[in-house]
Amino acid sequence: MGRLIRVAIIGAGVVGASIARVLSMFEDFEVHLIEREADVGWGVSKANTGIIHAGYDDEPSLFPLRAKLCAEGNRIWHEWVKDLDIPIRWCGSLVLAFNSEEEKILEELLDRGIRNGAPSLEIIDHEKLKMLEPNSSEKATSALWAPTAGQISPWDAVIALVENSVTNGVKLHLSTEVKEVKVVGGQISGLETNEFFLKVDCVINAAGLYADKISEMAGVGGYHIKPRKGEYLIFDKDAEPKVNRIIFPTPTPISKGVVVTTTTDGNLMIGPSAQDLPENLREDKSNTYDGLKIVWESASNLVNKLPPRNKVIRFFAGLRPEPSGGDFIIRDCNEVFGFIEASGMRSPGLTSAPAVARMILDSLKVKFDLNPKPKAGWKRYRRRIKRFSEMTFEERSKAMNENPRYGRIICVDELVTEAEIVEAIRRGATTIDGVKFRTRACMGACQGSSCMYKVAVILARELNVPLWMVSLRGPGTEIGIGDVKALFIEKNKSKGKAKIDGEKL
Repeated sequence: MGRLIRVAIIGAGVVGASIARVLSMFEDFEVHLIEREADVGWGVSKANTGIIHAGYDDEPSLFPLRAKLCAEGNRIWHEWVKDLDIPIRWCGSLVLAFNSEEEKILEELLDRGIRNGAPSLEIIDHEKLKMLEPNSSEKATSALWAPTAGQISPWDAVIALVENSVTNGVKLHLSTEVKEVKVVGGQISGLETNEFFLKVDCVINAAGLYADKISEMAGVGGYHIKPRKGEYLIFDKDAEPKVNRIIFPTPTPISKGVVVTTTTDGNLMIGPSAQDLPENLREDKSNTYDGLKIVWESASNLVNKLPPRNKVIRFFAGLRPEPSGGDFIIRDCNEVFGFIEASGMRSPGLTSAPAVARMILDSLKVKFDLNPKPKAGWKRYRRRIKRFSEMTFEERSKAMNENPRYGRIICVDELVTEAEIVEAIRRGATTIDGVKFRTRACMGACQGSSCMYKVAVILARELNVPLWMVSLRGPGTEIGIGDVKALFIEKNKSKGKAKIDGEKL
């Protein structure tokens, strides 16, 4: 083997994780995946609609990278979900038209999709629309049918990519924030973080909402990221009616619009709204009355009927990184040797991520004059935690006989067992949210009110930490539950002066 190229990928979202997986296939790279959060996929990737788009949305003359990489990414996802055991519904999508003007836009989308390489697109009439989606609005006159579109679980996708990457040698650094990009003599020399200095030959900027700040650290810049907020509503699993397909309105220049879809776990979900925020509000994930009202009213126009409002179990907001130029920013920066951008990943960033990763690999080949050697023993497959809720009666009996922890239900709503939670912790979960996104504990109708404490107790036991140190999503979010006296003792035992019930500690 020739020279080993040390690569740091900033951002463990779906783009960074996809790049890590692709690079892990070759012996030529030592890959470090750096994430400032306490777990992977907690930025833009966590709170989005989770749609694998077909590839008809983006005009190639205006947004060539978005147009090219979406359809290509869709094809790769069809392979990757099988390799990595990622929950997916290949249910297809429908763009509804309600009048002649919107029907003209469907024709444009069809033509655009054909030019972008999206297969099997078709404009269908009202009768066929009702056959494909009985709950679609009676007022819709026609629709664009895209059978290759799918509904994925975005956090499951990131977790799967990272687990597979780590298995294949990628080094993951969580709770690690980049403070400085070191450039010496016009080329990358390393990264200064809150935890360590990392000497590298190449930095790949996949930092989502903060990619422009990382670019500025490297002395490159030239663009800005603006946060665009989208708000959502999630219904209980038993809420009816649901939809079988992903339903879009006719898009606008600003947004694809509010979507009605059913998640991979069987929850009806509606959203997002689209609100541009100032650059200084990159952490604003608050919900608003007006935003949720827009979501509800817009979704109501797409279907015959939504479930009752009292079946909503959660509302949330996500942020999308809108680049100032509109298109993805994927470039090998000539100003600084070894600095590569994979930023501005607004929609369809999730869909495009695998294709972006392959594009980055091609860039590295050229930049470092490489003919990378496939890694011997590279592991293609990964399997997710086996869910008790998905097992047959016979499988459940066998699982409980082999591991009695399968016999203890922790989350009643989602039928999550102690065995699954322990497995999630052993795979890397260190917080309640980390367990939640790996197992669905705390995601049911009660939203954790009956099981969060049980999850915390298991985390404390498995991580060997005091119960009060267990956190929701990392430092600063400790839940502080448990015996208040014990908490008092932990804080004051070194001082030797605190008293409980008159007894000196």
